Amino acid sequence: MANAKEKAVVRNHIAITTFILLGLTDDPILQILLLIFLFLTYILSVAGNLTIITLTLLYSHLKTPMYFFPQNFSFLEVSFTTVCVPRFLYTLTTGGKTVTYNACATQMFFVVLFGATEFFLLAAMSYDRCVAICKPLHHTTIMNSKVSTTLVLCCWFAGLLIILLPFSMGLQLEFCDSNLIDSFGCDTYPVLQISCSDTMLIEEIALGFAVVTLIITLIDVVLSYTYIIMTILKFPSAQQRKKSFSACSSHMIVVSMTYGSCIFIYIKPSAKEGVALNKMVSMLATSVAPLLNPFIYTL
Repeated sequence: MANAKEKAVVRNHIAITTFILLGLTDDPILQILLLIFLFLTYILSVAGNLTIITLTLLYSHLKTPMYFFPQNFSFLEVSFTTVCVPRFLYTLTTGGKTVTYNACATQMFFVVLFGATEFFLLAAMSYDRCVAICKPLHHTTIMNSKVSTTLVLCCWFAGLLIILLPFSMGLQLEFCDSNLIDSFGCDTYPVLQISCSDTMLIEEIALGFAVVTLIITLIDVVLSYTYIIMTILKFPSAQQRKKSFSACSSHMIVVSMTYGSCIFIYIKPSAKEGVALNKMVSMLATSVAPLLNPFIYTL
């Protein structure tokens, strides 16, 4: 009897080898508008971020920690939007909503990896800004090439650590009732919604890692900017204070956008809640945010 039940579970698991992405809308006119909007934002986003990467590589006076971190952040943004948007553009263009299990798992892995790494990189950038403003004469010494490279590698390593356990647990999930993903891509919570396995444990672990990532990086950002503000307020010249605040404004805008969208989409108790509004916010986070960042950093 037990063997029969195990065989039935195996058959059900093997039966679903593909998923169907429901997308954002079934309205043909809205789909055309979405296609044009996403195509333009994707091209501009990639072009803008690649421009930042190219300029920081070509010009020697830009090869400093102040530009090294935005360069790596631009690479992350290009990678993040490329993992998500082209697949949705393909769906809108051809109508092909089917995606294989392996392709879906791969997309989820890189979306979370790039997303988590961005948070740690933003924290590292906050520390760099803090050193640049609070200890300007020692900035190039403290944040030398070796230290900057090590910080970036640590950000990638931390992002990988964050995803490994939840992702390995996710690979064990069974999908036996439905293969309809209520999203435009293979996002974590819409996929958990359709699993016939008990997702409570993996949801709690994913939420725990998300909260830990948020708290650790946010504490670093808050402490760095508290120290920055205290230092700036001690400057005797109003012009000097204005220049210092201006140097930090671009980073603070990006931090606010990144943390705000993540908290709205992911920091919630259960995947069983509605995801209709989250789909739109996710789409904007994967298309508009990477487009805005090059403009923000070149203000």
